[in-house]
Amino acid sequence: MKMIVRKPTQAEIDSTANWETWTGEPSVFPYNYEQAEAYLIMEGKAKVKDSDGNEISFEAGDWVQFAKGLKTEWHIIEKIHKRFSAI
Repeated sequence: MKMIVRKPTQAEIDSTANWETWTGEPSVFPYNYEQAEAYLIMEGKAKVKDSDGNEISFEAGDWVQFAKGLKTEWHIIEKIHKRFSAI
């Protein structure tokens, strides 16, 4: 797994109830994953490209996972609000 985008199961959605949240305005910035992370996207749209040129897009309702050690560049298209946790 490097980057995964899919629709979450109801159990996964329920499991995020106590996760931390983060909100980001439209912008472009680098982000390096020091640990594997999972997100439930609550609002917005973004694209993320890794150092190999692979790109994913996601939006509200998506489940997103990133592998430890991944170097990325985020492009927030519409204000993002997400729940997140190390996995």
